[in-house]
Amino acid sequence: MPLKLSLRPGEKFVLNGAVVQNGDRRAVLVLQNKASVLREKDIMQPEEVQTPARRIYFPVMMMYLDEGSAERHYDEFVRRLTEFMGVIANPTVLAECVNISKHCMAREYYKALMLCRKLIDYEDERLGNVPSGVSTGGHAG
Repeated sequence: MPLKLSLRPGEKFVLNGAVVQNGDRRAVLVLQNKASVLREKDIMQPEEVQTPARRIYFPVMMMYLDEGSAERHYDEFVRRLTEFMGVIANPTVLAECVNISKHCMAREYYKALMLCRKLIDYEDERLGNVPSGVSTGGHAG
């Protein structure tokens, strides 16, 4: 199934590891085959990885963007998810953690990333964090 991206002028995204930037006009890009695509708003920079949920999101994002090196990031993901689950009592959030793990084991990293957003939302609500970095709205691919 093709993926249709509507891009704002100047919007950046990562396509199979390459950073691509749209020109000065709104554009629509249709990808006809499977590709790793992540919009600029969904990309977390290393300096933004300052909370437990973001420490889960980051290695999942790296596995998605560089699937060939996923094993290198998997151990960090497992460690951070285990730490997070060790301090959470909410059964719904714990179930989301299990689902994230299942998606990662199945190499469905984009699905895992979308669930990681829920962890970030939960954490922000509980800790009163002001989100900086990954937005929690929309669907990139």
